[in-house]
Amino acid sequence: MARVFVYGTLKKGQPNYKHMINTAKGLAKFQGRGRTVEKYPLVIAGKYNIPYMLNIPGTGHHIAGEIYSVDEQMLQFLDEFEGCPDMYQRTLMRIQVVEWEGKGGVGEARAAADGVLECFVYSTATYPPEWVGLPYHDSYDSSGKHGLSYVLRESR
Repeated sequence: MARVFVYGTLKKGQPNYKHMINTAKGLAKFQGRGRTVEKYPLVIAGKYNIPYMLNIPGTGHHIAGEIYSVDEQMLQFLDEFEGCPDMYQRTLMRIQVVEWEGKGGVGEARAAADGVLECFVYSTATYPPEWVGLPYHDSYDSSGKHGLSYVLRESR
């Protein structure tokens, strides 16, 4: 099992969460909520209003999201879904646990120094330079006050 941190449309209540609970694609078990230890720019960009975490450590905000434990089948699905390695790159990042529901309770999360876990995160280092000038968000909600409606793949 691998740990994955999701910050965009794959979170609970978001347009692509259905994929996280579709066991035909593999297993993903919600473990808790967290935020990036380092700051990153989270922008909503492109004609489909997709959330992107730009891989520019030290710039932007501590990004809020959810931590999942996933099996190999789900990890492969997520790589395909996220267009890895072209659109997004899957990298290990340090995630501060905010709330833990995983097996073993907070103890397991606290086993890491100060509740920090390494999780795979889909961010991107390949983006148009003008994206750096877009507004930075600390969390993503497809129906947030930003007013940028996410366009589902099946509607593109």
